[in-house]
Amino acid sequence: MHLKTCFFLPLLLSLSLTTQAQPSSDSTPRAQSSALDSALFYQLLLGELNARGDDPATGYALMLDGARKTNDPNLFRRAVHMALQVRSGETALLAAKAWSQAQPGSREANQYILQVLLGLNRIPETLEPLKRDLQLSAANEKQDTLWAIPTLFKRVSDHALASATVKKTLASYLQDHTLGPTAWAVVGRMALRAGDAPAALAAAINGIKLNPRSEHAALLALSLMEPEQATAEQLVQQHIPHARPEFRMAYIKALLNAKREADAKVQLQAIRQQTPDYPDTWLIEGALAMQEGHIEAARSQLQHYLELTERATKTASTDYQRGRTQALFSLAQLDEQQKDFKQADAWLLRVDNADDLLRAQIRRAGLMARQGQLEQALALIESQPDQTASDARLKRSAQVQLLKEHQQFKRARSLLQASLADHPDDPDMAYDLAMVHEKLGELDDMERLLRQLIAARPNDPQAYNALGYALADRHLRLPEAKALINQAVALAPNDAYISDSLAWVEFRLGNLETALQLLQAAYQHKPDVEIAAHLGEVLWSLKRPAEALQIWREAFKLNPDNENLNQTLKRLQVKL
Repeated sequence: MHLKTCFFLPLLLSLSLTTQAQPSSDSTPRAQSSALDSALFYQLLLGELNARGDDPATGYALMLDGARKTNDPNLFRRAVHMALQVRSGETALLAAKAWSQAQPGSREANQYILQVLLGLNRIPETLEPLKRDLQLSAANEKQDTLWAIPTLFKRVSDHALASATVKKTLASYLQDHTLGPTAWAVVGRMALRAGDAPAALAAAINGIKLNPRSEHAALLALSLMEPEQATAEQLVQQHIPHARPEFRMAYIKALLNAKREADAKVQLQAIRQQTPDYPDTWLIEGALAMQEGHIEAARSQLQHYLELTERATKTASTDYQRGRTQALFSLAQLDEQQKDFKQADAWLLRVDNADDLLRAQIRRAGLMARQGQLEQALALIESQPDQTASDARLKRSAQVQLLKEHQQFKRARSLLQASLADHPDDPDMAYDLAMVHEKLGELDDMERLLRQLIAARPNDPQAYNALGYALADRHLRLPEAKALINQAVALAPNDAYISDSLAWVEFRLGNLETALQLLQAAYQHKPDVEIAAHLGEVLWSLKRPAEALQIWREAFKLNPDNENLNQTLKRLQVKL
């Protein structure tokens, strides 16, 4: 007991000091001027000992009694924490309310009431403490306090009730020119979380109508942007003349996700004119130029991004590390495509973000392997430290990929089998091994593993797709192959690679027009070399050689070393 008393003395001494010297303020009454007498000191000590022993209820009661006697916020806070530590929400709420009654101006006490009520899922009762929190917040904090409200209600069980409660709470703010747009944005976010998109759109309209300069209302509209929802984008565009570059960038990302590159470029140009040295515009323009095959423009823009961010990190706290890694990887890819492996390696050596170092070394290993240094590449990957289990899986996957790219399928199989013996429940490893069996022509082993994966993960489309495609590619059990791939389509209807597999089985079944429609849609969604190889072959079979050659040439620019593309061209005796 003596040791425990010594352990708690610093806490109790600090409480003694605070009860003697509470600063006076308009919002928090001054604590009683008398120091802790020996009886109260002993009471608080007993409270702590009981709380940490076998009688937390007595400990809580002693602490709350001490808080009421001294009016000390530290003791009220400790009583609340004691109750929360034993998961007693009701007693925590009692302590928080006692605190708030003793110190009506304490925002912290009110916030504890609000948080405990939310934890107890007593949503209607949050209305008054939520109003009180807004009243107690400083004038320059009210907008941020409003904007944070949806986060408070994130884990409640009834989002519709939460939405109605918040809207009722904010009723007095909805016509305020300064705070009204943010209040409407909060109402809209709550409605959207409750699944009421029309109400969310109406809130965005009201917010922008009050003040088109309001970024919060515009952010709500941006979150509602859909191809079939033109009104939301019209609201966003009303805000654009007043928008910060950060908002314009969010709009640009939405446009790019909708595959509206031309519109995105207009916004990028506007940011360039408004803020020429805003770094992210150069990064995105570089990525777009790279995607379109404008190599020198991409190189120039990405390098300028690196220059801007290098200067910015020296003068500001903005973190550009992930963007810099993206730019360095892209520049390395450009030089790798030009077979300037030395310069590509130099870019990768500049990656200094700790989270990206392993990926950079794996990319360097890929460059080494392309130059005929496979063993050194494998050794480089092996030498990298494993910070996490995810790192170990990434290293193994990279080594397997290099072995596969260099036709070392038996070594890849051995590596995977050894790894799978150590991690028998790793589905990704089992999938990789199945694909290696497929390359080795060991179809029974491939099918066994894939069917095990289907049984273990019936909602994962990849095993269905892989097995169906392997059968179709070999003209085997085509109806069964189609059924497997259709199952994958049902699970992932927007996956371009799975659509490619379905097209391929249709092609094998002789349904060339159906295959063409599927491949054209897949290629438009994702202009990938593998999809292009299949699309070109279907066009070739339909006696449309000019279109086939055009597709293959586009694919060859993307990746001239792609095995499937080159095998297709060789088999069909086509020269580009």
